[in-house]
Amino acid sequence: MKKRLGQHFKTFFNSYSEIFFLQSPVAGVLLFLVTLTNLNVGIAGIVSVLAAYLFARLIGMSDAFLSSGFFTYNALLVGLSIGYLFALGPLSLFFVVTAGIFTFVLSVMTNSIFSYYLKLPILSLPFVIVSSIAYLASYGYSNLYVTGLYAHGETISPSLPFWLEGFFISLGAILFSPNTLAGMLFAVVILLASRILFFLAVLGFYLGATISGLMEGAMTSAFLQINNFNFILIAMALGGVYLVPAPKSYLIAAIAVAVATILLDAIHLFWANYGIPAFTLPFNFVTMTFLYVLGLVGFPLVAQTVRRTPEETLDEYISNVRRFRGSFRKLTLPFSGKWTVWQGFDGAWTHQGSWKYAYDFVIEKAGKTCKNDGKFLEEYYAFKKPVFSPCKGRIVSVVSNQPDNLPGMVDKTDNWGNLVIIETTLDYFVELSHFAQNSIRVQEGQWVEVGTQLGLCGNSGYSPQPHIHVQIQATAQIGAVTLPFSFHGYLENSRFVANDLPPEKAIIEPLHPNRDLEFQTAFILEQRFTFQALQGERLVQTVTLSVCMAAGGETYFDSGKAKLFFAKDAHSFYFYRLEGDDPWLSLLFAALPRMPLVYRRGMTWEDMPPVSAVAFGWRKHLLNLARAFYHRLCQTHYSGHWEGNGVIAGTLTQSGGQALPVALVLDRNLGFSRIRVGERCLERKEEENL
Repeated sequence: MKKRLGQHFKTFFNSYSEIFFLQSPVAGVLLFLVTLTNLNVGIAGIVSVLAAYLFARLIGMSDAFLSSGFFTYNALLVGLSIGYLFALGPLSLFFVVTAGIFTFVLSVMTNSIFSYYLKLPILSLPFVIVSSIAYLASYGYSNLYVTGLYAHGETISPSLPFWLEGFFISLGAILFSPNTLAGMLFAVVILLASRILFFLAVLGFYLGATISGLMEGAMTSAFLQINNFNFILIAMALGGVYLVPAPKSYLIAAIAVAVATILLDAIHLFWANYGIPAFTLPFNFVTMTFLYVLGLVGFPLVAQTVRRTPEETLDEYISNVRRFRGSFRKLTLPFSGKWTVWQGFDGAWTHQGSWKYAYDFVIEKAGKTCKNDGKFLEEYYAFKKPVFSPCKGRIVSVVSNQPDNLPGMVDKTDNWGNLVIIETTLDYFVELSHFAQNSIRVQEGQWVEVGTQLGLCGNSGYSPQPHIHVQIQATAQIGAVTLPFSFHGYLENSRFVANDLPPEKAIIEPLHPNRDLEFQTAFILEQRFTFQALQGERLVQTVTLSVCMAAGGETYFDSGKAKLFFAKDAHSFYFYRLEGDDPWLSLLFAALPRMPLVYRRGMTWEDMPPVSAVAFGWRKHLLNLARAFYHRLCQTHYSGHWEGNGVIAGTLTQSGGQALPVALVLDRNLGFSRIRVGERCLERKEEENL
């Protein structure tokens, strides 16, 4: 019951924080309290959110969809807008309830349409539509409308310069509290929740107001325009929410604000004919237009996932760029043993133009690919070696009857020679070429798994020496246009590589998972692990980690203070995101950002953990603010190696800092028995419930 009640409150208060692009119930509580400085507005907002939420529960929407406040913040805005227009009473409250429910329905519908067809957020468009309808309808509601508006009450308004007063009034107007005190309180909440959002709010307001003042020739009136909150919202949305915080994002946000100054004046004059305000229409129109174009051209800073704050979005983006290299189109190496990369992407000989995304592999010994002088195919180390499927899928094309060329000769007519094309489950095709004549073992229509033998390496087609050619292409046509891809789970000079592109001349070897390591990382929901947290030899506290699952299916360790998300692929176990502030979960993240599920004594691997793994509290906040202007700041380098079976040792080094020793011991059954970074340590207790 207590947990259920907490979920209801979380949804309610998140509706408030969502308006400022935050996902924080604490920030929501503070914003909610400020709206109560005008009881008429505050109560109308409460009623509208509750009406929308109760209707959502009535039609069966689950907590997973409602908890973020995403589907109810537009209803809140509508309630606040009606509360600003009408005095409270039975009829006006009925109006608020119906408008709140309609806004919720419109939010769900528009979100479905916009996300599927336009790949755009709905922002506050449902609020603009419903509030405009409500204000137009109010002309016929003589029992509700109060001419000149009801008295909004007195508020404390400190004497401030017009350029500062205007900023706070505009900020307060976002939640229909257009006064200096409310704006100051909102500014404090935003500053505490996100330094990046606060910077963008300042940037958007002062840039937009200054341009308007220059155009109008009246700075004071331009700065005191309530509608300037549109500039604030545009800068926030484009500078740090839907684009990853970066100088280029701030430039785009500034351009959008400049464009919005003209649009705001035009919409204001047009809407004035109907006696209704522009609301956030300029913000919605400009932001959606820019986001659509940026998505269309594949702008790299468009945020793939919007986290709770711009700081978290930034940290995850930088972490993903550094840690998860390669492509989502990933293949296993199609051979066994050690092979050499003969030609990679944009290779000098044949990997050019539409066929530049391809790899060729040969076997070298002592720097040579053959014995003797290589006059005969049988002298080449790669000839007649097995070729395995690098993916699972269905065979759609097989050519097997082309003869093998003599060494140094090529077939310029049938470039691809003997080949196999596999249609994968991810809607792309994999072609392997130059098989030995009549060596292919699979047939068209056959299903293959990773590691299924396809045939033997040969020298058919445009091939001067026996080698394996691999490419990913968009269609099943032989020699179709190639697509970028990468290889995962391989060894390069004793170094484990999770997902990347090996350079030419690199000697690489595919790896196969160790069953013991797979079992030791097979965490199950509701398992609990208890650790003693030590600083040196001193016991600091007891930490209990529970295995949980998020609404999207992601698994994580929950300490009660923070959540550490983890995942497994075919070759490694890794942590990838920390939500919240817990130094002991940060310790676990820093000690083991990634672990190969392959044991070879002395095998090394490297990683670059995010700031959230090595810093917490205000230090983390300051680092994230600095990195919002330069992404390369504060790079953390992790280097690990197998010291023994189940024992990992390594170092953790921050930019310009001292290298900290890292040690981790796996439990023989499941999980970790000891984790140490520097002087801090987690030691497993034995009474956990598995």
